Amino acid sequence: MSFQAYLDNIETKTGLTPRQFIELAKEKGFDETTKATPIVAWLKEEYQLGQGHAMALVHVITKGPKIGEKHVGKPGAHGDKSDTLWLDGKDFNPDA
Repeated sequence: MSFQAYLDNIETKTGLTPRQFIELAKEKGFDETTKATPIVAWLKEEYQLGQGHAMALVHVITKGPKIGEKHVGKPGAHGDKSDTLWLDGKDFNPDA
């Protein structure tokens, strides 16, 4: 599954965009200095997200929307179209 697909699936499951999760995380005191464990625990407890989906959100909460180029432009299920993740709702993604 592509990185963007993880984020889109989270939105489908929770009704919240990645950008909304970033704001909620800030309200909880999470930021770029927060380790993954407390963020994953919060996402599991409040949103029933599994490890893989939670880690996708950990990335955008702690590192922002840029991703490494390893899978960018690659064919197949793990390829992403861009090195910048879309955080503002899957239905509004110009790359979709």
